[in-house]
Amino acid sequence: MVDPEAFELPLAVEAADIDALGHVNNVVYLRWVQEAAVAHWNALAPEADRRKLRWIVLRHEIDYKQPARLGETIVARTWVGAASRLRFERHTELLRASDRSLLARALTVWCPIDAGTGRPAAVSAEVRARFSRPAEQRPT
Repeated sequence: MVDPEAFELPLAVEAADIDALGHVNNVVYLRWVQEAAVAHWNALAPEADRRKLRWIVLRHEIDYKQPARLGETIVARTWVGAASRLRFERHTELLRASDRSLLARALTVWCPIDAGTGRPAAVSAEVRARFSRPAEQRPT
């Protein structure tokens, strides 16, 4: 089994991300969670799997800890925990790059679907091994 490490994606806070309260809107955090998941998949999945599989979200759970502000750089840190043939639990931490303080933490449940049919598609043991880790193991 491959030992999957956390994948990190740097993100810049843009003016359009700021809401009426002067900080990053909650919807933007959700967008970053999705962008990190897609980038992680595209970076590590074999080309054949990228062609045949797409992913849909079954559930999002986000805990907001601190606000992000205009001009900051954020790091989206993500990894897959428990994974079955049809459900992948993806963990994401959004960190302020300058001090690595936690801004938000998310758990998303994803389901793989066949790119051609749009129906749920089982993921191979190889893909599960490449991306997932037991729930009790958190990457460092």
